[in-house]
Amino acid sequence: MDTLLLIKAAIMGIVEGLTEFLPISSTGHLILTGSLLGMTDEKSKVFDVAIQSGAIIAVVIVYWQRVWGSLTSLGSSAQARRFVTNVAIGFLPAAVIGFFAYKRFIKPYLFNAPVVALAFIVGGLIILWVERRARPQTEARIQSVDEMTPMDAFKVGLVQCLGMIPGTSRSGSTIIGGMLLGLSRKTATDFSFFLAIPTLIAASVFSLWSERHALSWADLPMFAVGFIVSFLAAWVCVRWLLRYVASHSFVPFAWYRIAFGVLVLVTSYTGMIVWAD
Repeated sequence: MDTLLLIKAAIMGIVEGLTEFLPISSTGHLILTGSLLGMTDEKSKVFDVAIQSGAIIAVVIVYWQRVWGSLTSLGSSAQARRFVTNVAIGFLPAAVIGFFAYKRFIKPYLFNAPVVALAFIVGGLIILWVERRARPQTEARIQSVDEMTPMDAFKVGLVQCLGMIPGTSRSGSTIIGGMLLGLSRKTATDFSFFLAIPTLIAASVFSLWSERHALSWADLPMFAVGFIVSFLAAWVCVRWLLRYVASHSFVPFAWYRIAFGVLVLVTSYTGMIVWAD
């Protein structure tokens, strides 16, 4: 295996791990980084999705006590059953819409510079608006994931579907959308992480299976490096973000999104980056 390719895979893993759970869109950053590194073929696009599973393992480890405790007490704990049910309900909209719409509509028509840039900029403006009107977090309707109803979970799941638009950010959609729906910033962040587990695993499995014809055993080292580095970067990022949301707003991410959206337009207009398939 080419050493340079492994280095590129590691760089992509770092980008994926650091951006997957921040409200800044991992997809937009992976497109930019992949273009700069020359990783733009079909195999690279499958790689981008597959290494999300490394980031998911990081979430499982950070929340291991809650995840394992819920799964092992389903038969005896009503709280565990409610938690698992809410995650399943929240996952359902993305599963249905992703299965029927991703390849038919989203991938062919939305992966282009104007859409990515608009999603970044509009998302940043929405974050600024939500943070400006936000009440003290102690006044939020829901202070814990355990207080969420199935309808709360379903609404957050619907909002998560916006993350399928490249540049929007799955985590940004669920966190900011959750806050608009009455969840505290901490609760919205926690549920976003829990919801990511089935969502991103399903996306990785679906992508690998759909594009299996383009892969070979020779690609295993590249995927392994991306997976491991993505896991390590995401583990650091998730732990940092949980501390950050305890006393900070998402305003800095909003301004970053707006600046990145402008960057997308500039690089596309000048031909520096190819933002379409």
